[in-house]
Amino acid sequence: MNNILFSKSSLKIYKGLDNFKKIENAVITTGTFDGVHKGHKNILGELTKNESSQESVLITFFPHPRQVIFPDQSIKFINTFDEKIELISNYKVDHLIIQEFNLEFSRISSLEYIRDILKNKIGLKKLIVGHDHHFGRNREASINQVIEYAELYDFEVHEIPPLQLNGIVVSSTKIRNALKVGNVELANNLLGYHFCFEGKVIHGKGMGKSLGFPTANILASNKNKIVPGYGVYAVTVDFESKKYQGMLNIGFNPTFDEKKLSIELNIFDFRSIIYGKKIKVFFKKKIRDEKKFNSPEELKSQLIKDRELVKKILSF
Repeated sequence: MNNILFSKSSLKIYKGLDNFKKIENAVITTGTFDGVHKGHKNILGELTKNESSQESVLITFFPHPRQVIFPDQSIKFINTFDEKIELISNYKVDHLIIQEFNLEFSRISSLEYIRDILKNKIGLKKLIVGHDHHFGRNREASINQVIEYAELYDFEVHEIPPLQLNGIVVSSTKIRNALKVGNVELANNLLGYHFCFEGKVIHGKGMGKSLGFPTANILASNKNKIVPGYGVYAVTVDFESKKYQGMLNIGFNPTFDEKKLSIELNIFDFRSIIYGKKIKVFFKKKIRDEKKFNSPEELKSQLIKDRELVKKILSF
């Protein structure tokens, strides 16, 4: 019997390939799926477009392969791993295998991966691949090599063409780059949902309150998740099953010569004390860059304008 780590909706989730028992007629895709964006949606749609005798299997990796192969290069992710599982569970995938990615696994050749793991261990009958996907150590096998393997080992290959939106090929890298510069509208369009992050409310210095704009200072829950670029954003907030509107600043508070990066959230029409509690923020639009003002009064005047603009943005 398959050793299921846990289930979410109809999705069965397994920790490692060794805990999965071979099935007949497996339709498989494999990858990191960071962001689970609109391009991934096409792959998952094809994966789950199964005949009654077929079962869909998605193999993903933890940690991210780049963290193992290039440990000196920092990388921030669009989703936490839990968020990724949540997004995948929205599709009708039958099985999700979370495979540990380590140096030993990274040395598996494309032939060994496809023949020994996908075909002989899982039961591969049809392989769904993205347009730029490569298999095996050093990404050695392109789609042409995979097609040769398919003829040898009796399985189908379906390559999903790149998805373009307004001339931009949708990819996790493009979404990360958009978020880094604060272009959350572009990121949201490529994702197909609003980028968000979750964090714990911590004590700040109370400068926002002194200006009439009390803020919740947020410590991001996952250090590996990307934080959008510096600036002021229109956001919505989930807190204790209720939704609120607000504006959020990411940066160094140059008016007050702060040296430490802060994430400060002003929630509209909100009076509760929420220190130590978790909060989730959804990014809608960046309204301006962070700026050094000549005085706290000048900053307050700008914050009043910011609030009115954010309310207009969020009213649509």
